[in-house]
Amino acid sequence: MRSRTPDRLCAEAVELARAAAEEAALPGKVGDHIEVVADGDRVVTHYFACDDPGYRGWRWAVTVARASRAKHVTLDETVLLPGSDALLAPEWVPWSERLRPGDMGPGDLLPTQADDPRLEPGWTGDETPPPNSAVSDEMAALADSEDAEVSAGPPSAQPTAPARGSITALAEELGLRRARVLSRYGLHTAADRWDETHGTKTAMAQAAPAPCVSCGFLVPIGGSLGQAFGICGNEFGPADGHVVSLAYGCGGHSEAAVMPKAPRPAPPVVDETLVDEFPLRESAPSEAEDEDDLGHA
Repeated sequence: MRSRTPDRLCAEAVELARAAAEEAALPGKVGDHIEVVADGDRVVTHYFACDDPGYRGWRWAVTVARASRAKHVTLDETVLLPGSDALLAPEWVPWSERLRPGDMGPGDLLPTQADDPRLEPGWTGDETPPPNSAVSDEMAALADSEDAEVSAGPPSAQPTAPARGSITALAEELGLRRARVLSRYGLHTAADRWDETHGTKTAMAQAAPAPCVSCGFLVPIGGSLGQAFGICGNEFGPADGHVVSLAYGCGGHSEAAVMPKAPRPAPPVVDETLVDEFPLRESAPSEAEDEDDLGHA
């Protein structure tokens, strides 16, 4: 049973406890003796103030003890413990929860957990899909029927249980040979994230003259996400190269402000049915006429 009264010899070993605290701490970082607490029969803990500015409110705890009927006090342990008004670091958060978009740099590796809810098993090359794969029994039966080895002859000559062929080559051609693919949860979280940054509720979309669904710069994407998202291909737009909601919009809409073409001058009109009459200019007198005029004169 723990004794409430500290052992006298252990309680008097203040200098032994201080020396142990000063040995563990930096010089001058052990303050005044605060209290002594009985931890058991002939076991007490001395508390000293910590004068380190980085550990305000912390205390050095030095535990001493002595054996039964012994007069020599020995040292048990020395630790630094927080007090009631100590500054404590925030609760530790795993790196996977601290990571934010944009934190990765060149050369960084971001491992994914084996049970990441955003992913599910994809096509791995095995003939039998994993139990939690998105490939259903119906899909497996369809693959069986399509990849069955067909023998020559009438249908009655076909084997009753055709051996299943390999569709690995076809899977590689279609880009399906991936260990894991996006799960439904992963698709929904990606859609929510994209809709927050480039969706209909953004200030840019609210002031846009028209949505992206009617924009000529929209690059369609395939899959189920293509029903609600596309990629902006306007180099002058605020979302160039980003996945945007079809309800998103900006001032760079292809049909928002079409620049009028420069006016072209009208072609000249030539009227070939009328001929303009111009008065004949009197010709200058010849040299002979000039001589005759001089002779008569």
